[in-house]
Amino acid sequence: MSQAKPEIVDASELLPNPWNTNIMTPENEAKLEASLDRLGFFRPVIVREIDEGKQIIGGQHRWEIAKKRGIPVPVMNLGKISDRKAKEIGIADNERYGVDDTIAFAEFLKEMGDTSDLQQFLPYTATDFADIFSSVDIALDDLDIEENFENSEEKEQQAPATKAPKTHTIMRFKVPLGDAERITAKIATTQKTHNLTGSDELTNAGDALVQLLLSNQAPAGQGDPPVELDDLDDLELEDE
Repeated sequence: MSQAKPEIVDASELLPNPWNTNIMTPENEAKLEASLDRLGFFRPVIVREIDEGKQIIGGQHRWEIAKKRGIPVPVMNLGKISDRKAKEIGIADNERYGVDDTIAFAEFLKEMGDTSDLQQFLPYTATDFADIFSSVDIALDDLDIEENFENSEEKEQQAPATKAPKTHTIMRFKVPLGDAERITAKIATTQKTHNLTGSDELTNAGDALVQLLLSNQAPAGQGDPPVELDDLDDLELEDE
């Protein structure tokens, strides 16, 4: 492989590759756009040279945003490499080799300040942040520990606070590998089509799935086309 070289090119000069499997939800698409606005193009698009021009190996979503906005794209040009090598690099580029020390990461995020601000441009939902912080925080209110023992009798006589009614539940699905990519893409498309972006990412995806199921039950000629799952009978569901 020839030596990689950094370049700045017009977005129109780049070509997507036909094997990209990275699908992004509308929420993360908005977050990526906000990240580029806030942090700039700090990570170049990885490309190789083919007969038709420069083909993207990694960073297609960043390129799509740049193309929409008409801004130049920083790239790392790997030169002429084989399809096999390009695919291997593409897989490696989409993966993360390390894992965070959860406690250290939670403390690091706390130092960053308001997580509602971080949610605007980082690929984490409110649920993700709650899970991260739960590793270092002890919710004393949930432990029913009486801090002021002198007033315990008085507090026992008070009516318990009314909890908000539960409206959603988390479900886990196990689907055949061959269907996973198609289902994910269908849910992402349904979110865009029906503008299902008003809640957190998990809720929006669930609403899209419900929309698909309801559309599948609609009379002929109405709603979205039926969802076709090759092995629906083998789908395993587990309530959490």
